[in-house]
Amino acid sequence: MPEVMPKVIRKTAFALTASLALLTTACTGQSSSGANDDASKDTTINFWHAWSAPSETKAVKDLIAGFEKAHPNIHVNVVGNMTDDKMNQALRTGGDKAPDVISSFTTNNVGKFCSSNALIDLNPFFKKSGVDPATTFPKAMNEYTQYDGNRCTVPLLGDAYGLYYNKTAFEKAGITNPPKTWSEFEADAKKLTIPAGDGYKQLGFMPDYHGWETTTEHYFAQFSPTYFDTSGKSSLATDPAFKAGFTLQKKLVDELGGFQKLEKYRSKLGDEWGPKHPFHTGQVAMQLDGEWRLGMALDAKPKFDIGVAPLPVPDDQADQYGKGYITGTIAGIAATSKKQNAAWELVKYMTTDTDAVVGFSNAIHNVPSTLEALKSPKLKYDPRFKTFLDIAANPNSTTTPASINGGQYLVTIQQFGYDYESGKVTGLDAGLAGAAKQIDTDIAQAK
Repeated sequence: MPEVMPKVIRKTAFALTASLALLTTACTGQSSSGANDDASKDTTINFWHAWSAPSETKAVKDLIAGFEKAHPNIHVNVVGNMTDDKMNQALRTGGDKAPDVISSFTTNNVGKFCSSNALIDLNPFFKKSGVDPATTFPKAMNEYTQYDGNRCTVPLLGDAYGLYYNKTAFEKAGITNPPKTWSEFEADAKKLTIPAGDGYKQLGFMPDYHGWETTTEHYFAQFSPTYFDTSGKSSLATDPAFKAGFTLQKKLVDELGGFQKLEKYRSKLGDEWGPKHPFHTGQVAMQLDGEWRLGMALDAKPKFDIGVAPLPVPDDQADQYGKGYITGTIAGIAATSKKQNAAWELVKYMTTDTDAVVGFSNAIHNVPSTLEALKSPKLKYDPRFKTFLDIAANPNSTTTPASINGGQYLVTIQQFGYDYESGKVTGLDAGLAGAAKQIDTDIAQAK
C-alpha cells in the first residue's frame, strides 16, 4: 500500500519562499505566444517536476512512456527533483532548456502563477479539446487550479484529509464507531486521553496548531468557510465558520490539559515523517492526516489496528459528514514555451486520460484527480484508502482559494491561531478583525 512519500507539499501554507518574488517579475507572455507549433510534427518538450523518491521518479517515467507511446512524435525530456525556486527562475528566463510543462506541489502559488502570466491560461485549450473541467475534476480540485477566471494550472493527482484512529484504543475505551460530529469527537478525545504525571500515557488527539497536519485550513474545511467576499476582502471576521472553528479548537485544547501541557508533551514526540510519529507509536489515539499516512503507518508496523474515517463535522452540519480538505499537485504550461500545443498534449494526457491518471495514482498512492479515475475498477488500494477517494469526490469537500500573494493569508490565519490557542490573544472577535485587516493590506500591496 501507500509508500512513504516526502510530502513537504502538505505544508504549502508555509512554502512562501523567494520563488514568490521571482513570480512577481515573471510576466513573460500570453497564452498565444507559443501556441502556433504543430503538435503533429516531430518535437521534443521539457517537463520539470518535483518528485524525488525512486518509486516516484519511476512512476513519472512510466507515465511519460505511456504518453510517448500514444504520441510517438512528441518526445519528453524529464527533469525531476525541481524546487519551485528553480522552476520559477526558469519560467522567468525561458530558453531551450527551460520547462515547457511544470508540475508543482505548491497549490498556494496558483494565484501567483496565474496573475503573473508565468503559466498560460488553459481554458482555450480545454475548450478546443472539448474537455469540460467542471465535469472532469472534483469540485475542490477544479477550484484550486484557477485564479480570477484564469485556469493556469490543472490538477495532477491530489490529497484528501481524514481521520486516522487507533481501533484497539477505541475498543479499550468502549468507543464503537469513529466520531461523526465535533461533539462526538470532543467526547472521544477526552475518553481516549490517559494522563501520566505531568504528561500523558496516551493522548486522545493533539489539537495544537503546531501539531502534525493540524493547521487552521485543515480544521476549518470541516466548517466550510468562505475566505473572501465577492469584493475580494477577507471574510475572516464576518463568516461565523471561522469563529466557530477557533472556538471549538481552543475548547479542545483547554479540555485536554491546556496549551502548555500539550506543547510540553508534543515537544517530546517523534517527527511527522519518521517511524516514531506519535500515531504510529500509540502515543496519540486519533490523527488528522492525508491519504499518504496509511502507508507510512503500516510500514511502521504498529501494535494496533488502524481505522480510517472522514473528519467529524460541526453538529449543525451533520448531514455533510464525509467531506474534507482537498489539495494536491498542479501542472501547467510555461508562457515562455514555443511548443505550447505539444505541451498541451502532454498536460491533457497526464491529467485527463483516465488510465494514465489511475496508473499514476496506483504507483505513488495519491488520490486520483478526475471523477472518472476516482471510480475506476483499475484502482488498486487498501480498502481503507477508499475513504479518501470518497472525500475527494464529495461535492461538500473544500479547499483554500488562490490569492495573488500565494498562501500569505493562510500564514496570517495560522499565526493568529498560534496566538489564540496559547492565550497570547484573548479577544477572539478583535483578533479576527485584526487578522482580516492584515490580510486585506497584504493583498492590496501585492497588486
